[in-house]
Amino acid sequence: MVLILGLFLVLPILMALWVSLLDWDGQSNPFSGQAKFVGLDNYRALLTEDGLDRALFATSLRNNVYYVALTVPLQTGLALVLALIVNQRLLRARGALRTTFFFPSVTSSIAVSTVFLFLFQGSGAVNTLLSWIGVKGPNWFADSRGVLSTLLGGLGIVDPEHPAGALADHSFMGLSWYEWLSGPSVAMCTIILLAVWTTSGTFMLIFLAALQDIPRELEEAAAIEGVNRRQMLRHVTLPALRPVLFLVLTLGTIATWQVFDQVYVMGQGAPGNTTLTPAFLSYSTAFDGADFGQGAAIAFILLALILLITALQRWALRERGPRPGRNR
Repeated sequence: MVLILGLFLVLPILMALWVSLLDWDGQSNPFSGQAKFVGLDNYRALLTEDGLDRALFATSLRNNVYYVALTVPLQTGLALVLALIVNQRLLRARGALRTTFFFPSVTSSIAVSTVFLFLFQGSGAVNTLLSWIGVKGPNWFADSRGVLSTLLGGLGIVDPEHPAGALADHSFMGLSWYEWLSGPSVAMCTIILLAVWTTSGTFMLIFLAALQDIPRELEEAAAIEGVNRRQMLRHVTLPALRPVLFLVLTLGTIATWQVFDQVYVMGQGAPGNTTLTPAFLSYSTAFDGADFGQGAAIAFILLALILLITALQRWALRERGPRPGRNR
């Protein structure tokens, strides 16, 4: 096992780390000395140096932050609700419901993305349904407007076309604060909806297994004490699910930071780079731009972000024991 992990996991990671320190176009052997060694220049171009590379990377980070911030809570909450529904012992057709809820998770993401392209196009089924209630739907995958900035503009708080003040005058990594805070685009919201629909079934099964592992004696004792359903959920069920909740949040966070296939099928960053993500940027930089060094650098920055966020989640969801009292 150690040999297999070293050969197919550790060694490729070390090779990719070496490539991230090179200026390599993929046409030569990066370990023969033919590729130019540039050290941390690829990382500097992405993090500290003004230019297109940093602007694109910052844009991809902004998009992915909104994607993670919306997708992970929504898919986790929906998965927990579905698990609580299908875990009811008196519910009829529980098996059929479980299969129905889980079915999107086993469907090809490429196929589902293609179906969503047809559903959310300008004259698709979604806009047709909206027109029945008098709502004119947008051209979803061609709409680059930020949802938050559009909402604030509609309320007259800011001017989306000509932002002013501190939001426009200050910037971070080449993007103004207004661009950072404008919210996910309409196109990105569609991808978020797709991700929540296709992943909640998998996490539902994880929650369901954990719910069925809670001792019935614990629930019966709480019921005898007169605990209602809301109190049962808050004080009995959720504390028992803490380890599984950490697992679901960790898996969801890792998957959302690595989102690639939906972005590749549904626009490849368009419109206006509002669906660009670090994973897709790493791919396009390496294979389309023939800059494998910078593509690998993006991947390792993404790895560092995932490890940091996972550590923060572990700290936030850690078991907290009772505080020791003072000796008097």
